[in-house]
Amino acid sequence: MNARIDPPLLDTPARHATGTTSHLAARLHGLRSSAVRDLLAHARAPGMISFAGGLPAPETFDVAGIRAAADAALGEAHTTLQYGTTDGQPTLREALATLMTQRGCAAGAEDLIVTTGSQQGIDLLARILLDPGDTVIVERPAYLAALQVFALSQANVLGLEIDGDGARTARLDALLDEARARGWRAPKLIYLVPEFGNPSGVRMSLARRRELLRWAATNDVLVIEDAPYAELHFDGPGPPALRTLAGEVHGAGNRVVQLSTLSKTIAPALRVGWIAAPAWLRGPAVLAKQSLDLHTSTLSQDIAAHYLRSGRLDAHLDSVRRHYAERCDALVCRLREQFGDRLHFEPPPGGMFVWARFEEPVDTAALLPHALERGVMYVPGEAFYAERPDTRTLRLAFATVDPDRISEGVTRLAAALQAYGRSR
Repeated sequence: MNARIDPPLLDTPARHATGTTSHLAARLHGLRSSAVRDLLAHARAPGMISFAGGLPAPETFDVAGIRAAADAALGEAHTTLQYGTTDGQPTLREALATLMTQRGCAAGAEDLIVTTGSQQGIDLLARILLDPGDTVIVERPAYLAALQVFALSQANVLGLEIDGDGARTARLDALLDEARARGWRAPKLIYLVPEFGNPSGVRMSLARRRELLRWAATNDVLVIEDAPYAELHFDGPGPPALRTLAGEVHGAGNRVVQLSTLSKTIAPALRVGWIAAPAWLRGPAVLAKQSLDLHTSTLSQDIAAHYLRSGRLDAHLDSVRRHYAERCDALVCRLREQFGDRLHFEPPPGGMFVWARFEEPVDTAALLPHALERGVMYVPGEAFYAERPDTRTLRLAFATVDPDRISEGVTRLAAALQAYGRSR
């Protein structure tokens, strides 16, 4: 088995390829397959315990509520099964605006664009904001699929280190200097996940949120706030969203774009996400979306709208939070018992992931084959870096693993570490 799980999708530049690959765009050169997607086949192996996929726990799905919403949507088949508007079904945008306002991030339906998952939102923003050679700042480590989007956009990517309080905003000026030293353009946008980031699990502090917004306003940088996990808090809501705080910082009001999704709160299969954008950005985003898919599935949108109006979401989320908090606690406790000071991590206050780093020189990509042989899997941390990866890191997803299996999985991981040590 190969030690690395994220090989380049293309091994050679398109201009040097032969056959049909010679017609591929040069932007595909160096684009890497998702390490998480590459591991999914292993997850189906009998007896495998997977800490790899960032999937919601299927037993938490409100099947009865979704079924009722689907029945209600199909009761309006003349619109539900028809083409829709590019920016989204009006009923869903109204329901999402109500939801955001209830959560302390006031929005009107006119502020929102419905997307096919929040991943499409990242792609849309990259398409309309980035030219080849533009510079983007991301957290270090960063969401893997966002890195893929920025690579496809041929952007230069700078990583902003994080700690227990989130992105280290005091380092932003140093990144400006680094961009200049490399001969790159000044950063055009910064992308981050302030609530329980994937993979870090960290929540950004209030002070750093404000510092980020002040810096963005001063340096003419757009902020993309991705918030797929914001509802999955274990100890109550955190600081206000960047989109909310932007109104308090001079010059930041039109610089924050928020993305979110129903994938982690209702069901991924709906593929319903949204962009909350300032007015100057909405027109270009809708125009770009027209060229991609005309509109997000009207059936999915109408099911989502009926579900949001049903009043079931809050009780459902309370159940999901309890479920994930129990599994997070089980993983944190077992890791401490098994590894002690050899493995460093911060218990996340929400979300779906524990991000960990071995104190000793352990290459987690080389460790992975030993783990797979023993029936446990995770994602090596190197996949979450645009450059200079920290090879001692790994991401452990706990949402889909029950506590008994979590304990056994950590035991298997410890056995894999022993075998890795012997192999060296």
